[in-house]
Amino acid sequence: MSVTSMARRAQIIDAAVGVIADAGYGRASFSRIAERAGLSSTRFISYHFKGKGELMSAVVQTVIGAIGDYVGERVGAEPTAAGMLRAYIESVVGFIDGHRPQMAALTEVMLGAGFDDGIAGDQAATTELEKMFAFGQRTGEFRDFDTRVMASTVQRSVDGLPFLLRADPGIDCARWASELVVIFDRATVR
Repeated sequence: MSVTSMARRAQIIDAAVGVIADAGYGRASFSRIAERAGLSSTRFISYHFKGKGELMSAVVQTVIGAIGDYVGERVGAEPTAAGMLRAYIESVVGFIDGHRPQMAALTEVMLGAGFDDGIAGDQAATTELEKMFAFGQRTGEFRDFDTRVMASTVQRSVDGLPFLLRADPGIDCARWASELVVIFDRATVR
């Protein structure tokens, strides 16, 4: 794929995110997306994506990939399991707060289309959390607990934030993250 083609796909995906975040999944037509992207025709979208499903899959993959990159960089910089857990919670919440249109679009696509491509991203996050908790147990930082239950609980606590922000955009996300860090620190400490 050429650089120009990759740039056009990114432009279309960004426009789709904006339309979905503003108007919802149901109203995210190719014509609205083309207009938002500054394209003269929907044929530009059809050239790069076989249909709405493929475009929505690209939206989901792009947002989940961005979350993974953002969070992974911060978690990877931490030498301790407790530091990794703190970094995970703070960076996921920070990403959600700083990328509200992307998170709104992700939520809309997942719910509006009955889309299941996000399941792989969720499973990857939960698996990485389980590994982090197992590491903390091996090093003696964390008490003995079921790592799958704890990983799922952490993941669900951050996954719910975009829904809450839709109803109450004034939520103090920094405080939200801080409270979650305290909760899970107390739940995992030896």
